[in-house]
Amino acid sequence: MQNSPAPSPQRRLARLARQRFVEGLCAGLVEVDKTVADFLGVLIAQTGTAREMQSRRDTWMLYQQHHAKWVSATSNAWQEALAPHTSARSGLSAAGGNNLSFELLSDDVVENKIVASRMALTMAEQAGQQFDALRQRTQMLEGQEIDSSDILRPETICLLLVQQWVEAGLPRTDLLTVVDPLQRELANVLQKQYQATNAFYVEQGVAVSSDLRSRVRRTGAGGGGAPGGGDTGPGGLASQALAQSREAMVAAGRQGGAPAGMYPQQMQPGPHMQGQRMPQGPGYPMPPGGMGFATGMTPLIRARQRAQGVMGQLRRLLTQPATGYDMIKAPPASAALAHALSAQRVQADTYYSGIATLMEDYSPAAVVQVAGAVRERSTEFKNKASTAGEKAIIEVVALMFQSILAEDRIPPAVRVWFARLQVPVLRVALAEPEFFSNLDHPARQLIDRMGACVMGFDSTSINGSALEAEIRRVVQVIEQYPETGRRVFQLVYDEFEKFLSKFLTEKQATSRLVSVAQQVEQKETLAIQYTIELRTMLKDMPVRDEIREFLFKTWAEVLALSAVRDGAQHADTITLKRTAADLVWAASAKPNRSDRAQVIQNLPGLLQRLRQGLALMGIHDAPQDALIKTLTDTLADAFLSKTASIPQAHIEAMAKRLANLEDFINDATLGDMPLNADNIEMMLGIDASSIHVVADNGAPVDEGMVVWAQELKPGTWYTLDHNGASAQVQYAWQSQRKQLHLFAAVDGSSYLIQLRRLAAYLQAGLLVAQDEEGITTRATRDALAKLDANPERLLG
Repeated sequence: MQNSPAPSPQRRLARLARQRFVEGLCAGLVEVDKTVADFLGVLIAQTGTAREMQSRRDTWMLYQQHHAKWVSATSNAWQEALAPHTSARSGLSAAGGNNLSFELLSDDVVENKIVASRMALTMAEQAGQQFDALRQRTQMLEGQEIDSSDILRPETICLLLVQQWVEAGLPRTDLLTVVDPLQRELANVLQKQYQATNAFYVEQGVAVSSDLRSRVRRTGAGGGGAPGGGDTGPGGLASQALAQSREAMVAAGRQGGAPAGMYPQQMQPGPHMQGQRMPQGPGYPMPPGGMGFATGMTPLIRARQRAQGVMGQLRRLLTQPATGYDMIKAPPASAALAHALSAQRVQADTYYSGIATLMEDYSPAAVVQVAGAVRERSTEFKNKASTAGEKAIIEVVALMFQSILAEDRIPPAVRVWFARLQVPVLRVALAEPEFFSNLDHPARQLIDRMGACVMGFDSTSINGSALEAEIRRVVQVIEQYPETGRRVFQLVYDEFEKFLSKFLTEKQATSRLVSVAQQVEQKETLAIQYTIELRTMLKDMPVRDEIREFLFKTWAEVLALSAVRDGAQHADTITLKRTAADLVWAASAKPNRSDRAQVIQNLPGLLQRLRQGLALMGIHDAPQDALIKTLTDTLADAFLSKTASIPQAHIEAMAKRLANLEDFINDATLGDMPLNADNIEMMLGIDASSIHVVADNGAPVDEGMVVWAQELKPGTWYTLDHNGASAQVQYAWQSQRKQLHLFAAVDGSSYLIQLRRLAAYLQAGLLVAQDEEGITTRATRDALAKLDANPERLLG
């Protein structure tokens, strides 16, 4: 029997990358385990019926008994999946591929597959972009598409995890209880490992091939594809998971069906959605002819395109014949409903103040209580509604706020305040059909901005803070207006933006850093502009190369720093500008005895001013002496030169132009600004130990990403992968010229990033928004999914 040929270096590298990926995945499983345990601990502390409380306690106790076995077995299963011919991998192929015996699978296999596919959809929402880059790099190394059961795929990871859960003795129903926090934490772990593995590939020189996409097989809408083929983007990843779930459900139907409640709601189109696409969003297929994941398209544009797809689904839902809603001109609310809305406005303060008194810390229990109030309120309003259109709008808005209240990335205190916006938003939705078609409606913008700004805080840090107080003020202002419409939402949205600009930089350390960073940008900008102007002035003058280099590289920095510190027209700055003109004249030939005498007379003062300028830049001792020696040697050569000198009129013209230098420069002359990390400490003596300065490094970046970087919204939370470490950061500030951008982490550290480097981080997926699409879009999509599964509730 012949031995198999040794794998190529490319395949060995891909194998090593998988091994590192699985090792990181297994390490992250500890945090997933802790998240599930913490969730169950909170769950058993909540009040409920005796049966519910006993069921929660049983789930918690069973998990305490078997969680260690599940974690160990899952880790082993993931490790075994690295080998190409293990039983685990064979089982996966049987469960995950297209094979002729699929209809013979047991109920357990089918049910595991359904749960795993639902989890894979969540993975696709968060980690699809990173997975796509990793898949392409691996495909390039191995010369073929990765297998459908490859351990790199989220669906494979989820299926192994679900299988080991059941085999560890934990009921599948308990997994459904904890699936939300479990899959969110697993998505975080998965994204970090995809990022780390991509970074490893980059270190090894493996880049994404620009023409790789054209070689990937795609499955057409009406035809079958070869196993292993599929879409290249996150939408393709979700499509594959969606398709596998449908296959599993078909198989379940052949065997008598799966248990009730196991079906993903997004996969059950109701009557109003027949013949239409599923809701678009992260993890959903793009609409036919819509914008795909093309090169140069930013995630911001993709998210907006997906959001527009969601809004399109909502418009079709509301304008179907059963509801008859007019998206152009909404009729006034019926008298009974209008009266109920007005009465609710009066009752809101009394009800919510009682909640606040009872639950001063706005605990999760308070959120549950408020969520119940949202449901009861919607039922009351629907009973008062006189038309099908009114009932449909009430139900959609109610489902949106239920989704917002279930978003546990938002601290409970803020969710309680968000709940108070249900009635004002409902009044807007009834009066302004544009709310259902315009992503930029002020009501949506306000809720999205407030939600994006609080996602990085926990209850401890947000309660009692200025941000929580401002959100409370905003909600109360909206409630107190007699008529709630676009105008009031726009008013408080503008006020909230002004508040953010101050709040994000009001901390002493951050404020000091912003001040320094602004001066750094101003100084670097002036240095570039001064250099350009000096080159223009000296273009036709016979000036020695040594003097030119000194003026362009050193003295322009001196002038810029002095202008920032003291002002462009300060006496010291004017003196330093004149020094440049004096140096040019002194370094020119001196054939006349009178000129040489003047040089000798002025030289001590010239050298003193040069040393003062260099000291201002922090150049002392030996480095300063070296520069002065170069200049004096050049002056000595010029002193002995017999060639023609620079006319005095030219020198005077140069001196006059230098004195009013700012009159001749503008933003059009600004090029790439070099950021020197040493400037942070030098400018004001600030301690920069907690400041990470990330300067431009010349990495190629798409210009569309640069534009995107300039449009980031302050207050938004991101996950930043810097030097292999992941941090949760809030975008706090951008400089006046948008050349510098500041991100603040919860641990007190800061990241000052230059524009093009920031664009490169966005392009590489090293800076990822924690809430890319906005909570109102996600809430709308969740509402559509529920109505898709249960369309009767729309008008019920």
